[in-house]
Amino acid sequence: MRSSLSRGRAPVACATLVGLLLCGASGAALAAPAPGANDARLQAMQRQLDDMRAQLDQIRASGTQSAQLSAIQQQLDAMAAQLADMRTQQDAAGAAIATLQMPPQGATTVPTLPNGKPQLATADGRFTANVKAILMLDGGKYFQKDNLPAAVASRDLNEGFNFRRARIGLDGKLFRDFDYSFIYEFGGSGQEDPGRLYEASLTYTYLRPFRFKVGAFEPNIGLAAAVSTSQMPLMERPAPAEVARGVAAGDSRVAFQAQANGALGGGDDAIAARWMISTAYTANVIATGSSAASATAQPFDEQNAWIGRVTVAPFDGPHWQAHLGANYQYVIHPNDAGAAAAPRYAAQLRDRPELRLDGARLVDTGAIDSRHTTVYGLEGSFGSGPIVLEGEWFRYGIDRRTTTAVTPPDPHFTGWYVQGSWILTGEQRQYNPVEARWDAPRLTYTFNPEAGTWGAFEVAARYSDLDLNYREGAPGTTPAAALGAVRGGEQKIYTFGLNWYLNPSIRLMFDYQHVDIDRLGATGLQVGQAYDAVAARGQVNF
Repeated sequence: MRSSLSRGRAPVACATLVGLLLCGASGAALAAPAPGANDARLQAMQRQLDDMRAQLDQIRASGTQSAQLSAIQQQLDAMAAQLADMRTQQDAAGAAIATLQMPPQGATTVPTLPNGKPQLATADGRFTANVKAILMLDGGKYFQKDNLPAAVASRDLNEGFNFRRARIGLDGKLFRDFDYSFIYEFGGSGQEDPGRLYEASLTYTYLRPFRFKVGAFEPNIGLAAAVSTSQMPLMERPAPAEVARGVAAGDSRVAFQAQANGALGGGDDAIAARWMISTAYTANVIATGSSAASATAQPFDEQNAWIGRVTVAPFDGPHWQAHLGANYQYVIHPNDAGAAAAPRYAAQLRDRPELRLDGARLVDTGAIDSRHTTVYGLEGSFGSGPIVLEGEWFRYGIDRRTTTAVTPPDPHFTGWYVQGSWILTGEQRQYNPVEARWDAPRLTYTFNPEAGTWGAFEVAARYSDLDLNYREGAPGTTPAAALGAVRGGEQKIYTFGLNWYLNPSIRLMFDYQHVDIDRLGATGLQVGQAYDAVAARGQVNF
């Protein structure tokens, strides 16, 4: 009876099984293209397939055999294969997602602090963000009160402490091929600034070896000017280089710059040469002055200029590195101060002595009405082991814009310096071929008394001569207007320094200066002076 009942139900069971099979196959076919199907759905389909197989086995056990059952078995096998393919596709998709989420070997996915500098980066390196800061606290004393000429009664150079630089900002990469830098400045010369935008620039780097930079920054214009303030061997740049870079380059200058560098020759086994070329169109500086009230007024028409620099740096592997270069600046149109100003188009060359505790400028051409200003510069350097020697020479020229009956000649001035540094602990200053400059040494050991290491020590010396006199005439005389005399003064400075690098982020500096200024006033009396100064700096940068 049981057997006859089973046989009686077999056609009905077959029909039901065929319907379930068609529905399951259709559902599987619809689900198959979705590689992201979840595990619960696949498990439900597997249970359905197992139930259908069990029903088929039960029909066969009842003794029913037909071509229809064989066809159903083939469809079940096809459905099982399709389900297996779906599992494989899901596993592959999951593995691909996991691979995308994993960082490539060596990539940074969490904040890091190399040498104390906070850094962030995406896994693929396309985006980075680095916190950048420079803090320099200067302190010193001028020995000059008892050595003033008779014509100078009230000059008292300020001594004490001053935050020379206090900068903080961000730099990094955007979409791999763009470098950015946004920096704010709170330090200053003689007194601290209330805070101003110091740099805001964007650089496109994809078209190597070319790089294109736009924004407000310091364009590349000379050997001493190119060196980062945190890596200079003495506390300030040489005055002749400082005057030169201030004509059409300098800090916070709005500019568009194109630059490229490369190498020629055989590398470490033979004499080769590195080269760098840079050119820029420059406009005005974005801000000057130590307070909002004293900031430079907006001109009617801003200055625009063209500058350029080219260098060749022969080297013989790790044994020695030389450097030769030339630079040029041409002010196409000076700032227009307006019809009421006298002079309307002023060009002025001046600088503070190579110490900024006091903001006074002791050599100064005064404002000269100008059409154009030009600067020619030659630069040279040689480094071998722990010793680096360098020097630059500049010629500054001003084309007058004079409409009077008497047209005086166009004045020109000169300046030059030589300096050297010697790292007593044996490290070497690193030549930077991208910017054509000398960077700070890489320390062999950092300051760690417990381990018996003390960092690196460096001595440095410099002589600079800045001559801003033109047809100055004899002492006690007043030059005729036709001579076009400029009594800007001649400044000679001897500087000796000691640097202690505790680690790549912390440095202590000690400088001694002897300053000799020869300058005649309008009536021919001496208004220069000679004095000594000592200063120290504590520096933290990352």
